[in-house]
Amino acid sequence: MNYRTLGKTGLPVSELAMGGLFVSSYGAEREEARRAVRRALELGVNYVDTAPSYRDSEEALGYALDGVTQPYILSTKLGGRPQPFDPRDKDALRRSVEDSLRLLKRGQIDILMIHEPDRPGQYDWFSDPERFHGPVCDLLDELKAEGVIRFTGLGGTTAYELPHIINTGRYDVVLTAFNYSLLWREALIEVIPAATRQGMGIVIGSPLQQGALARRYDDEVYHGARWLSSPRREQYKRLYALLDELEMPIAELGLRFVLSNPAISTVLMGARSVAEVEANVAAAEKGPLPAEVLARIDEIAARVPFRPFEEPFGLPFGRPGRHGPGVAR
Repeated sequence: MNYRTLGKTGLPVSELAMGGLFVSSYGAEREEARRAVRRALELGVNYVDTAPSYRDSEEALGYALDGVTQPYILSTKLGGRPQPFDPRDKDALRRSVEDSLRLLKRGQIDILMIHEPDRPGQYDWFSDPERFHGPVCDLLDELKAEGVIRFTGLGGTTAYELPHIINTGRYDVVLTAFNYSLLWREALIEVIPAATRQGMGIVIGSPLQQGALARRYDDEVYHGARWLSSPRREQYKRLYALLDELEMPIAELGLRFVLSNPAISTVLMGARSVAEVEANVAAAEKGPLPAEVLARIDEIAARVPFRPFEEPFGLPFGRPGRHGPGVAR
């Protein structure tokens, strides 16, 4: 496993990290999640990310990591808890952090991120977009002074709202999801440049677009998926042709593409099993892609520089009942 520096935190982080969104289960599945997390640590992964809104992920990770003695970096988030969520209630926000510590069985959180600060309604600072300050910022300062957290961060999904918050210079790490992958590049326009200027650690979430780039969907790309726009369909066909030429699995190409960017600190894998962890680590350890392959990927990505109108945010491959961006009643 290779390691990079997480921006101005100075922390050495594994290039591949464990995303907690899918480490959330009960019963026998929780045991498999525990094995997957432990195997990731054995293979050198030292960064684990979760959030209160990832179902029972914090509790599942607390169980999986209980008793682990090797050092690892843990990131969780503020947002969405307790319900109804009130971004101006600092006491409630503090209770959420206390709940995270209890569920994760930790006395300290390495990185506490504000979850989706770029989503209107999640926090109250859209009424004061020049300052981006509120009770959550005061709480982060207090928790850092108390030693409850070490560093602060932002975890968002928008390509154009998030950079304004990054530009305040208040935060150490940014997690940007859904907008930097083989076919989606919006984060390159403003998010990654802004974070780089601020010296922030950059974490990429959903590098495989929550499944749309995790495996191939040849039948739907070539013969179905009526919701797929013509430009995106042609783009997928060209990507699959490149995969055939390279004789490479799509998940490997996707992970190695993100890791080919030296500005990226670490990329989250959404592995649910030991086998998925081992496959992802093996892919990452093959290193960056050759320049000529990156150039081919860039050409394919440039065919659809922005999401087509009405394209579902998460492409619903493998879900035959999905017909469009809305649900008719």
